[in-house]
Amino acid sequence: MQNRGDSTITFRFYEELNDHLKPAFRSKEVPLRYHFGQTVKDAIEKLGVPHGEVDLVLANGRSVGFSYRLQKGDYISVYPVFESFDISPVIRLHPKPLRKIRFILDAHLGKLARMLRLLGFDTLYWNDYKDEEMIRLASQEKRIILTRDRGLLMRKEVTHGYFLRNIRPSKQLEETVTRFQLKNLINPFARCAVCNGEIIPATKEAVLDRLPENTAKYYNGFFTCSSCGKVYWKGSHYERMKKRIEKLK
Repeated sequence: MQNRGDSTITFRFYEELNDHLKPAFRSKEVPLRYHFGQTVKDAIEKLGVPHGEVDLVLANGRSVGFSYRLQKGDYISVYPVFESFDISPVIRLHPKPLRKIRFILDAHLGKLARMLRLLGFDTLYWNDYKDEEMIRLASQEKRIILTRDRGLLMRKEVTHGYFLRNIRPSKQLEETVTRFQLKNLINPFARCAVCNGEIIPATKEAVLDRLPENTAKYYNGFFTCSSCGKVYWKGSHYERMKKRIEKLK
C-alpha cells in the first residue's frame, strides 16, 4: 500500500498480536499520529505490543527492522513470530528460532514450571528471579521467557519471549504446548519437577532409605533426580499426569 501523504501512521496487527491491543483496535487498522524520529519499535510498544512477540514488520509492503524511522503516511503491517513456514527472504526481527526448546519462567508461574518439567522440557524457575537475571540467563542459555508481564517483554535485551494469555496453570500449559508446537516433543517424566534435573533409573536398594513404608512394599520400579536426589515411582501421580498428557496430544 502506498503512503497516504498525511500526518498519520496506520498500523495493522495480525493473529495473536491483537491480544495486546485495546478491544477497539483489534483486527483492524490502527491510526497513530506521526512524531518525527519515532522508530517502528517505539510505536509498536506504545500501542501495547511487546517487541519480543513480533517477527516481521512491513512498511508500505517492504520489510524493515525495529530501527526503521516512521514517515508520514506509512502503512505498517506487524506479524507475530512464525513457527511453521519460512520467511527467510525478509528481515527477521529476532535471531533464528530456538529449535532446542528451553524455557525460563517468571516468579508467578511456578505451577506451569512444574508441569513443563514433567513433560520433559528444560525449564528454569525460581520464585525470586529479578528481571535482569532472567534476561541474562535467557540470553546466555538461549531460553524463551514465559511471563504474564508485558513490560518484561518490552525490554530491549529480550530476544525470545511470550506473554501468556491464560491465568489458570492448566490452560497456560495447553497454550504453551500449542504456541510452540510441542506435542511431538513431549518426553514425560524426563525431568525433575522440583529442580529441573534429569531423571534416571534407580534400583530399589539404592533408594530404599528414602521411601515411605507402603511405597517400598508395593512398588519395585524407581527413578531418581540426578541433581537433587528426589525419588520418583509410577504411583497415582504418574497415572494422573499420563491422562493430562493424553489430553494435550
